[in-house]
Amino acid sequence: MNVLEIKKLCKNFENITAINNASFTARQGEIIALLGPNGAGKSTLMNITAGFLSPTSGEIKILGKNISAHSLFAKENIGFLPEGAPLYPDLSVKSFLYYLAELKGLPHSAADQAIKVANLEKVAGQKIETLSKGYQRRTGFAQSILSMPPLLLLDEPTDGLDPNQKDHIRGIIKDMGHRQTFLISTHLLEEAETIATRIIVMDKGIIKADGTLNEILEKSKTHSLHDAFKTLTTEKKNV
Repeated sequence: MNVLEIKKLCKNFENITAINNASFTARQGEIIALLGPNGAGKSTLMNITAGFLSPTSGEIKILGKNISAHSLFAKENIGFLPEGAPLYPDLSVKSFLYYLAELKGLPHSAADQAIKVANLEKVAGQKIETLSKGYQRRTGFAQSILSMPPLLLLDEPTDGLDPNQKDHIRGIIKDMGHRQTFLISTHLLEEAETIATRIIVMDKGIIKADGTLNEILEKSKTHSLHDAFKTLTTEKKNV
């Protein structure tokens, strides 16, 4: 069974088409990097999948169930790290994660495990407002994996992290990717090359390419992901 199915998804904001007839599926154990220039529709697609936005048309299924008809089921089976994930600055890392675990009906041990996985032990007692941007991002990552859901949506998961922290989070994703399915929006082409088993390139709400790195290079008739990205997104934009 597919963990995620997106079929003919469209999203319009007044006169702007953010998602244009997007379709793809994701199976267990896939790590999919979602690439595209600013305004390509990546974050919109993730917010719709997570249930924070309603589509204009189309269908999304999680584990075979339509998220519109089974919204609670979908949320129970998705972990979401949005860009600029909201945190409670006056709580400590541990208190914040314990609180979210309780909301999800999980034991505190689930939060303890997430703290360990995200390598947050030495700052677990600190207030979130005192943390560096990197540690705050890792706290957001920890909340997304609390229940170890089958589908994880990560929007720029290594934003603000130093090189060592990036390597740590990427290592976690690769390890978890044997069991869970990841959809990761990123501007970092090396991140897609390093951890993704599959790459989806979007531009102006349209899926331009979907496949392995080698398949993407073949489709674009290029020899590097950087060149493929430029070719597929048609315009020279900052990545």
